[in-house]
Amino acid sequence: MSLPEIVVYSKPACCLCDKVKAQLAKLREKHSFAWKEVNILEDASTYEKFKGEIPVIFVNGKKAFKYRLDERRLIRLLKAADDEGRENHISSNHPGL
Repeated sequence: MSLPEIVVYSKPACCLCDKVKAQLAKLREKHSFAWKEVNILEDASTYEKFKGEIPVIFVNGKKAFKYRLDERRLIRLLKAADDEGRENHISSNHPGL
């Protein structure tokens, strides 16, 4: 089973981005997930795509939040991703289920 993956699109000197990253750091103390940050200033197409929405947070490849992080909703998404991963792991180990 793999951990749910969170990708945060942000940029330096962004107070909303800093707040989201602090929330994720705190949540990571109790919840398991992989977390990656993408600086939108490092790629022109990424900048154009997200410049007016940062921070943008994706959970397992799906856009889940922009501007702010709803911690309760994120926890529900992480639990759903964990449950889905567990189901996929069981069915792959037991064909025919």
